[in-house]
Amino acid sequence: MKFLRNLLFAVIVLAFAAALVVYGNFFTLPTHNTAATRFDAIVVLGTPSRPDGSPSPEQRERVLEGVREYKAGVAPRLIMTGGAAHNHFVEAHSMAVFAEAQGVPAADIIEEGQAQNTVQNIFYSATIMHQHGWSSAEIVSSPYHLGRTALIMNAFNTRQPSLSIDWRTHASAWPPEYGIHHKVVLTSVEAWRCLQLRAQGYPSSRFLPLTPAAAH
Repeated sequence: MKFLRNLLFAVIVLAFAAALVVYGNFFTLPTHNTAATRFDAIVVLGTPSRPDGSPSPEQRERVLEGVREYKAGVAPRLIMTGGAAHNHFVEAHSMAVFAEAQGVPAADIIEEGQAQNTVQNIFYSATIMHQHGWSSAEIVSSPYHLGRTALIMNAFNTRQPSLSIDWRTHASAWPPEYGIHHKVVLTSVEAWRCLQLRAQGYPSSRFLPLTPAAAH
């Protein structure tokens, strides 16, 4: 009996230690590389639309936060980024239509409709920014997604120096449809992924080459 109690205690201690490492890493990830409070653009990261093309809960909250920041004067324009990655609706277009419905002039919205994942969101958005001579962005996404976004930004600025930008992440609200269990699961899965990525890094691709890339 004593052996079982000791074993249970050891398992609990190990589980606590593992959770401490995973969440400790997650909640100490960087949130910015600049102290700036005004930016050239607000980049709203894509997430799938509903099957009918209307905004999904996370897409809605990301756009609403981007619109709030735009109206607060954080940046004079919005870049909506995301292709038809999960269904046939281009995320950037769905988000742009919704932002216009919230009162943002179409002239202040740029649609980036190629990206298939977060790395590509950053690559294509940074490419657009550099084509316009813009060099700083506030990046809006869901609360649980910001850690991975920060890891990508650090890798991107190192491995794509010709496209590097000053940045800070900014969280949208959680969708009210999400209960505490949903939030905990999303955050836990993402925390584990971030620990893996911090340890292993991102694989080489044309979006994140292992050696600094020339201008695109």
